[in-house]
Amino acid sequence: MLNYDANGLIPAIIQDDETNAVLMLGYMRADTLEKTRETDQVVFFSRSRQEVWHKGATSGDYLEVRSIKADCEFNSLLVRVKLLGKGTCHTGAYSCFFNEVPEGATA
Repeated sequence: MLNYDANGLIPAIIQDDETNAVLMLGYMRADTLEKTRETDQVVFFSRSRQEVWHKGATSGDYLEVRSIKADCEFNSLLVRVKLLGKGTCHTGAYSCFFNEVPEGATA
């Protein structure tokens, strides 16, 4: 039913269930989505490390799942979470989305 890409991945947008802030974007495979459902905590597949990644296992900043929805074409997910910790980004920031993109920046 879900439309994974050629590498077996589907993008997962992570949103704070209380503030509605977009926290991060990660990727899931069928097995990590199933693990996410089993544990009620977000589990990704890291494209750079090519391994399963339980968000928070290293930092202690876990993402507790509140709901998972697919978009109209079933090719991306919206995962609403409760942040258990201080931040989502590996920099320690609350959200990974804090960099302004200057006008004309295309590269």
